[in-house]
Amino acid sequence: MRILMVGDVVGRPGRYFFMEQTPELKQKLRLDMVVVNGENAAHGKGLTPTIFDELIRGGADVVTTGNHIWDNPTVLQIIDTEPFLLRPANYPEDTPGKGFCIYPVGKKKVGVINLSGRTFMQPIMDDPFRLGDKILSVIEKNCDVILIDFHAEATSEKLALAHYFDGQVTAVVGTHTHVQTADEKILPKGTAYISDLGMVGAENSILGVMVEPVIKKFLTGRPSKFEVAEGAAIYCAFLIETNNKTNKVVNVERIFIKS
Repeated sequence: MRILMVGDVVGRPGRYFFMEQTPELKQKLRLDMVVVNGENAAHGKGLTPTIFDELIRGGADVVTTGNHIWDNPTVLQIIDTEPFLLRPANYPEDTPGKGFCIYPVGKKKVGVINLSGRTFMQPIMDDPFRLGDKILSVIEKNCDVILIDFHAEATSEKLALAHYFDGQVTAVVGTHTHVQTADEKILPKGTAYISDLGMVGAENSILGVMVEPVIKKFLTGRPSKFEVAEGAAIYCAFLIETNNKTNKVVNVERIFIKS
């Protein structure tokens, strides 16, 4: 099985480049499944029903998110009904939506878990380590492959979670920082890992938004309105290949494309 996990899509430039490149990548890389983080797809913050549909039409099979999932309230129209739209599982139990799903790929089933980190993140989150254990106890018997999107700030927390689940899941990938890391690897017990997938968005930007307002905020210490940057885009992703008989990871590859 060949699975592509794609970094945070940022605004219109990210959406359009995702929709342009993903169908080509599906053919070129012989992909069986695409997972993309869509929490910044609506004008840089949040997700709407229309934009969720765009990502699905553009080639996404499962859309994960993160701490910005609630920034556009229209997502509440679909968060409970779309089976392959996820929000971090470690929000309180009465939060709308779900934190994991099982996606069918031919005769196989792929579990996707969306977790959020707690280091330098919003403090309302449950422990992702123990919560991950609970979710695995529910889905692992029904899944051939299990993927974790760990939406977290600290590299140490991402690595710790990956080693904690090494050998229990197929892959742990980091999202949230929008900067692709160069540490793709297969961990000692067989789990694929990368600290951050990166983003799909404007290259000449700061994490997908216009440069000047971000600099102004650092210079003044005062709030500054961020706007999604335009222009040439980049596409960051992580290719995971598993053996169809054993379901073990046999190869990983970092993907970086410029428009």
